[in-house]
Amino acid sequence: MPLLEAAAILLAGVAAGTINTVVGSGTLITFPTLLAFGVPPVTANVSNNIGLVPGSVSGAIGYRRELAGQRSRVLRLLSGSLIGGATGAVLLLVLPEDAFSAIVPVLILLGVVLVIFQPRLSAWVAGRSEARGDTGRDGAWWVWPAVLLTGVYGGYFGAAQGVLLMAVLGIGVAEHLQRLNAVKNVLAAGVNGVAGLLFAFVADVDWLIVALIGAGSVVGGVLGASVGRRLPPLVLRAIIVIVGLVALCALLLT
Repeated sequence: MPLLEAAAILLAGVAAGTINTVVGSGTLITFPTLLAFGVPPVTANVSNNIGLVPGSVSGAIGYRRELAGQRSRVLRLLSGSLIGGATGAVLLLVLPEDAFSAIVPVLILLGVVLVIFQPRLSAWVAGRSEARGDTGRDGAWWVWPAVLLTGVYGGYFGAAQGVLLMAVLGIGVAEHLQRLNAVKNVLAAGVNGVAGLLFAFVADVDWLIVALIGAGSVVGGVLGASVGRRLPPLVLRAIIVIVGLVALCALLLT
């Protein structure tokens, strides 16, 4: 691999790791970069997925302060993410490449809309849950199934997975947005990790690409944790919406 190409992939990994920790959608940087250098789409997808795992882990560690007191919540939701991630990875390996392409932009647009109206929807959901007596520290009953479905999407492709997760958590769980962002990082790391483990054994992986993206994403994960936790909820929500819309436009134009 030429030095310039390797440097570009490394820098793309840094950018993706940073964006994934703050919002999600870092795949929209690394995946097109790999395609631009002639990497086959499926090989690019699986290599990118594995490469971003270390960055997801470093981002989650960087948010460990916000994870305090959320152990039971994280473990419960993580089970859904792991099941969903494994399912999505299997779908990527057995279904035609175009099978999910029609629904992906719809999911991203839905996530953006949900994030925009999150405060109002959260209040409405909390009111209904309280009236039924089913409020809990882990959120509404539908949060776990929604996290599982988001995991399926993340294991299959993963662009804007963070946008969808923040929409689900922000509406269904009564918690500060930064603490939910910390949970999101753990869940995304779980999805990428279980999918990457499966890909490592049965898919066509370019391990040099994995190493370059992995090294860059670790640096990006640390940077993202430092920047992301300083953002007020309104700013964080605005960034999520912007990144989601950019992701939507990128997918529609490709």
